[in-house]
Amino acid sequence: MTKNAVTDIEPAARPRPLEGVFSIDPYVPGKSSAPGVAKIFKLSSNETPLGPSPRAKEAFRAFADRLEIYPDGRATALRAAIAEHFALDPARIVCGTGSDEIIHLLAAAYLGPGDEGIFTQHGFLVYKIAILAAGGVPIVAEEKNLTANVDAILAKVSPKTKMVFIANPNNPTGTYLPIAEVKRLAASLPAHVILVLDAAYAEYVTSSDYSAGIELVSAGENVVMTRTFSKIHGLAGIRLGWCYAPHAICDAINRIRSPFNTNGAAIAAGIASLEDRDHIEKAIAHNKTWLDWLRQEIGALGIKTTPSVANFLLLHFRDEAEASAADHFLTSRGLILRAVGAYGLPHCLRLTVGSEEANRLVVAGLRDFIKSESAARA
Repeated sequence: MTKNAVTDIEPAARPRPLEGVFSIDPYVPGKSSAPGVAKIFKLSSNETPLGPSPRAKEAFRAFADRLEIYPDGRATALRAAIAEHFALDPARIVCGTGSDEIIHLLAAAYLGPGDEGIFTQHGFLVYKIAILAAGGVPIVAEEKNLTANVDAILAKVSPKTKMVFIANPNNPTGTYLPIAEVKRLAASLPAHVILVLDAAYAEYVTSSDYSAGIELVSAGENVVMTRTFSKIHGLAGIRLGWCYAPHAICDAINRIRSPFNTNGAAIAAGIASLEDRDHIEKAIAHNKTWLDWLRQEIGALGIKTTPSVANFLLLHFRDEAEASAADHFLTSRGLILRAVGAYGLPHCLRLTVGSEEANRLVVAGLRDFIKSESAARA
């Protein structure tokens, strides 16, 4: 009998992926639906409630007349716009399909079988995926108070270490390392180890002791800063990111990225978004107002939150069961938060700062949930 079903085929007869591929846990994004609920407030993916700049939307629509044309493979105009916005050298900028792609490119260019990549205990899940996909070995450094700890990271450095990833601010905790600590980490790493500073949420930070790390990249040969247009710029749907890096690292990742990895519509929208500084300032102001409000209101309900400098809050419940119950309760009202068990925080939910309506509904929902839980325990 001929074996047609995949399950009937002997494993030796199938194509086999590289060693370690099946040790990768696929990234699972936050849920985005609540069946049976008329109106949804998606507060699970740290998307901006203000949406993209009107200029970005106009540029995106205008590009529809040029869809048959390949984009500039070097994203020259976008790199020039980024360079002007941040006062950088455009030759040291590489653009990509979100900062996630840049992270994967860095790992692919510099990590091989047996090479170690370090990330922190509750760091962004993509770091581990990128390290494993490159054949490397993921090494976890413990955090202190849900914050990256420089001494713990340095204690994990070995002769096999090739890369260190720091999300600053960190997702999903919202905590950050002051620039003095980042500088101490950079100065303490061996010269051949690349320090990747993932600053996806940098625009939201108003703390005076914070820096995204531009000055560290400019001063050395082994620091890379990654950024995204998915968060404050509101362009998550078209995937756009970039990095600022030493010339040699840019050269390496430019050699392995796909020729047209940044699409034309994204380039046009990104340039227009950078030009609309008023929209960015409005997003910063909205986030500061409502992040503070949410922290105070949720704290008043007796729910602990981790102090955050980003556009989200980490909510702590008594245990995993209560977090899951709160998640289901809120989802039934169309309020979708992010479960973060995959980050080692099963007793927590992550809440994105939303619109005024969404924020007030979340607090009201949490208040009703607590009352229902109290009544059930009585």
